[in-house]
Amino acid sequence: MAFLSDSAKASPTAGGEASATPSSWQVWRYRLKVASREPTTLIGVLTALLFTYLIVVPIISIVLDAVRVQFGHERRLGKDFGDLTLYYLDRTFTSPVSVDLFWRPLFNTLSVAVGAILLSLLIGTILAWLISRTDMFGRRWFATALIVPYMLPAWTFALAWTTLFKNRTVGGQPGWFEALGWTPPDWVAYGRFPITIILALHYTPFVILLFGSALRRFDSQLEDSARILGAKRYQVAMQIILPLMRPALMSSMILIFAKCLGEFGVPYVLGLPVKFEVLSTSLFRSIASRQTGVAGVVAASIMLIGIITLMIDARLVREARRFVTIGSKGSMNRQSRLGKLRLPATGFAATIFMLSVGLPLLTLFLSTIMKLPAQFTLDNFTLDYWIGQDLHTVALQTGVLLSPDLWAAAKNTLVIVGLASLASGILGLLVGYVVIRTPVRALSVYLRQVTFLPYLVPGIAFAAAYLSLFAVPRGPMPALYGTVTILVLALMADQMPYASRAGISAMTQLGKDPEEAAQIAGAGWFRRMMSIVIPIQKGSLVTGVLLPFISGIKGLSLFVILAVPSTDVLTTYSLRLVDYHYTQAANAVVLIIAAIAYLGTLAAQKLTKTNLAEGLGS
Repeated sequence: MAFLSDSAKASPTAGGEASATPSSWQVWRYRLKVASREPTTLIGVLTALLFTYLIVVPIISIVLDAVRVQFGHERRLGKDFGDLTLYYLDRTFTSPVSVDLFWRPLFNTLSVAVGAILLSLLIGTILAWLISRTDMFGRRWFATALIVPYMLPAWTFALAWTTLFKNRTVGGQPGWFEALGWTPPDWVAYGRFPITIILALHYTPFVILLFGSALRRFDSQLEDSARILGAKRYQVAMQIILPLMRPALMSSMILIFAKCLGEFGVPYVLGLPVKFEVLSTSLFRSIASRQTGVAGVVAASIMLIGIITLMIDARLVREARRFVTIGSKGSMNRQSRLGKLRLPATGFAATIFMLSVGLPLLTLFLSTIMKLPAQFTLDNFTLDYWIGQDLHTVALQTGVLLSPDLWAAAKNTLVIVGLASLASGILGLLVGYVVIRTPVRALSVYLRQVTFLPYLVPGIAFAAAYLSLFAVPRGPMPALYGTVTILVLALMADQMPYASRAGISAMTQLGKDPEEAAQIAGAGWFRRMMSIVIPIQKGSLVTGVLLPFISGIKGLSLFVILAVPSTDVLTTYSLRLVDYHYTQAANAVVLIIAAIAYLGTLAAQKLTKTNLAEGLGS
């Protein structure tokens, strides 16, 4: 009866008495009170707005530049600044100069990418099989050593190549081979051939990582069954192993293509002397010549190709579930005995390591301690390019280690990359927390997708987008071009795919129980984050900081567009020395960058207790 009495009091009477239903103001007051104690969704909304401005808006800005009249073209087009126009689309795709602006660079990009893919697949599949499924000598050492090319800047190998093969086409000191009496032809020294070779060696680790991982999961019982039924080795390889490895191979091909699409340093060093243009260098040339509209079209084209490419890869990853094999663990990853081929197989792996790591680094180092190239006499060796003083050069008076420009670039690098990496790591953890914890599914999906978007956009195009947005004042936001701020913001946004995925992965593995217990004890959200979430997930936070840091240290595409002399980083400083034909000094700076990137990667493995050979680099 008491229950009925209480219910009657809370129910509207037949006479239309006032209901006990709370007003809308009371509902909102209650929601605000809850939000103040549990601000997950509010933080999610704020981060979504931040990434919309830092990622989506710049991309929209560069796309709009392709269809709007740019400053200085008003009289030519007979329209006002900012009006819609198809002029830049027509100039890029159909005008007499379109071949030089777009079509030839597109063909060169595709030909280089296809060549790099085929060569890296040929080398990488053999090495992955030797490492994963054979008793080759030094197998465990090669598993990590053959991944080193991906840990180093790609254009490190371009500088080593030009040190060896440079000919009279370029000024400055001759290359080593020319100094020894043989003048390499242009097609060997520059252009398509060396760019393809270098990119293939640089991205072969993709194949080793992805194909090798698939081989380790492959069930050897399938091979045994086929052999019992009378199948020969080549039939087993072609009809059983390769079909099941197809998702890994296709994923490797697509990722290599996406990386080649945005590669700038290698084509710049080896393509510029013979006017061999790819899309990334064509975009750089358009920006340098202030053709903003054409740059917008080229950048949008690169982005579109990149997005389509990685969407195909995502689809292949989903379809890879159809290729899962089921077998007992004891039958997995059985090693094949090479017998007489064991020594030649080890020699092949050692040769690839020497060509992709040993020879380039040795060449660069020797070039930095030689006055004249390829003269191995004691009086020709010097440390002037490292610690010398009063050098007889216009733009470099001392060795690089004594140059104030180097230390200024190093300071800029540490400040810019350090701030961007720290910010992206913290934001990545917050994104992971919101994605997993928020009850608003739409917010979770949007944050997951928007933070991954920069991975679909090549760095050179993303830098062009930032230049388009922040080169001039926009409302209360001043022009940021030429400042450290634009570099920090661009690098932070560009590295969010790595940081956010680390945060999402970490929060997926963290249950709600520890937080709920702390909440019952009266701990607020900030206290729970500082005392529970961050201490538990410190490894993932370190990963979210270190991976962007390593990538930023060796990155070039982003900085070459946005950096100016006062904001030089190590990569742009070394490229400037290349332009001055100061080969020894440029190589010395590149060695410093390579050492930082390599040691940083090893530190990341140590702190996160991961193994690069098992997928850190993939």
